[in-house]
Amino acid sequence: MNFFERQRQVRRLSTRLVLLFVLAVIGIVVVVNVAAVFAFNATAGPPGQLIGLIAVVSVVTVAAIGLAALVRTVTLRGGGGQVARELGGVPVPADTTDPELRRLRNVVEEMALASGVPVPEVYVLPNESSINAFAAGWGPADAAVAVTRGALQRLNRDELQGVIAHEFAHVVNGDMRLNIRLMGLLFGILFLTVIGRGLARAGIIGGGGRQRNNSGGANPLALVGLALLVAGYVGVVAGRLIQASVSRQREYLADASAVQYTRQTRGIAGALKKIGGLTDGSELKSPKRDEVGHMLFGEAARASWFATHPPLAARIRALEPSFDPAELQRLSRQWAAAPPSGRQEDIALGLAPTGQGAAGQGAPGHQGGAAGQARQAAPGLPEQDARVRVAPAEVLGRVAAPTETAYTHAAAILDRIPEPLLGQARNREAAVPLLLGLLLSAEPEVRQHQYAALAQQHGRDLADGALRAADTLAGLHPSLRLPLAELTFPALRDRPGPQLEALLAVVFTLIHADGAIDVTEYCLSRLLLAEIQESLRPDSRWRTDRRTLTDARSAAAALLALLAQVGHPEQAEAERAFQAGVAALMPGTTLPYAPPENGVLALETAWPVLDGLRPGDKERLVAAVVAVISHDGMMTVPEVELLRTICGLLHCPLPPMAGHGLG
Repeated sequence: MNFFERQRQVRRLSTRLVLLFVLAVIGIVVVVNVAAVFAFNATAGPPGQLIGLIAVVSVVTVAAIGLAALVRTVTLRGGGGQVARELGGVPVPADTTDPELRRLRNVVEEMALASGVPVPEVYVLPNESSINAFAAGWGPADAAVAVTRGALQRLNRDELQGVIAHEFAHVVNGDMRLNIRLMGLLFGILFLTVIGRGLARAGIIGGGGRQRNNSGGANPLALVGLALLVAGYVGVVAGRLIQASVSRQREYLADASAVQYTRQTRGIAGALKKIGGLTDGSELKSPKRDEVGHMLFGEAARASWFATHPPLAARIRALEPSFDPAELQRLSRQWAAAPPSGRQEDIALGLAPTGQGAAGQGAPGHQGGAAGQARQAAPGLPEQDARVRVAPAEVLGRVAAPTETAYTHAAAILDRIPEPLLGQARNREAAVPLLLGLLLSAEPEVRQHQYAALAQQHGRDLADGALRAADTLAGLHPSLRLPLAELTFPALRDRPGPQLEALLAVVFTLIHADGAIDVTEYCLSRLLLAEIQESLRPDSRWRTDRRTLTDARSAAAALLALLAQVGHPEQAEAERAFQAGVAALMPGTTLPYAPPENGVLALETAWPVLDGLRPGDKERLVAAVVAVISHDGMMTVPEVELLRTICGLLHCPLPPMAGHGLG
């Protein structure tokens, strides 16, 4: 199952989630109506009175559930960071020097680069001594990864890496959006219990402690409140069943994906064994634990009739077929006297830092274990003018499917980016000029236009800072530019909303400063612009993903024609490359080769249309882009990075390719 098939599966799950929610609401409405009929003795009156009561009760019940779900969903528009903060999460600064936190951030950065997605916000839950983690958000640009204090303290680096890889599987597979929608819907159902409790209490108190009305019947207000309370709990049970039905198989898939990312089972299996062997397990203390139970790495509660995760032993056995559950009892006895220490295990296993950097222990370039071995095993960066053979089918298979090779290459990329640049990328103030320096054109004339526009519209200080950064970046390998840009994202997102809006205006100025901007620089600028916009308005993009190729025909033709033009200077060759892309996109169709007169700026209106394609159609679009760029069967290093950037714009993350060996 590739990325696009998983996206189709998530859409089917979303449809099933809505249907299950509707069924749960119908059941609740029936329960409330039955209680209302008996409470108000409606059967004794005329039929019209009964019908009117049922209509009013049904409308009010559905409205209460819907309004509560809507309000909760609106509060979740803050993205993954909002969810983490509600659970008591504390953000981990991008430039932290604390050894444990630095180790966590390094693992997250490596996994983000390996996955081809923006580096997410990172949180720690300091009040949770258990081992657990989650990823939350509407999409990769607003994602947050949170781990408990227990996970930081008890897991060694390989185990932490396995847990983070599991969470990144949820990020790239589209599970987060499903999970955050489920949070809103469940809150709507649960809200009835709050109303019911209040009405029941008001009915009893309002009757002076009597639960009977003047006619000797039951107090209607108290009965309706009790009915709502019961209906609410029925809804909660239904909600838990919905959580379990949506979550269980996704957890198995995320475990398997984590193994695929890291190519070793001992990390994630070791983390699961520690959950099973330690007293705290994965249980959370937060009162909101049930609301997020379906998005956690482990079960939020120790015992549950409606478990959101597969049994722990079954998850371990899926990773280690020879696993004996009795091992958990032995580990429990062993750890009761001496709980494990992740840092001590790192030292014993050779996973601990071998030196001290500016960032403290765990800084890039100073890691052992899987990350250290990655740097030793990863091939060097290709020559900047190298050409590599391409297998288009393999490229499609790699979308959102990082392998061990991608992970080792990502770890090596971090080691090859100069330490001063890493420091700037992680610093909230220095990240802005660094990013703008990455976006300035390499062509002197175009750069001069950009500089003049920046100075005129945003001030000379900002323009000078961007120019200095561009000079520093002049010799940076093409394979390092996109990763470095993604590493700036957490520091940028940490800025207040108005400052991010101002940054959007600056990037927009660079794009429009001169129509002659290089297509690679334009696409990188547009990618970062889109990511910043999505981080500001997390749920905005996810409303339209049902367009067909018929709707996107002209937008797709503009993109393919532009890529053919810039990649193939000869007119005849460019036309052949374009038609190869059209054949991959819409077999049997011929479109005229007509490159846009206004160059890359023609794509400004194309991206929203192309990004809104259905998963199957988007797969064909990516295949068409590959066909155009690699028409001669080869790709240059900049072309590979251009392909990765375009895939990022289409929300089809393409991991780095070690040595750019594509086939």
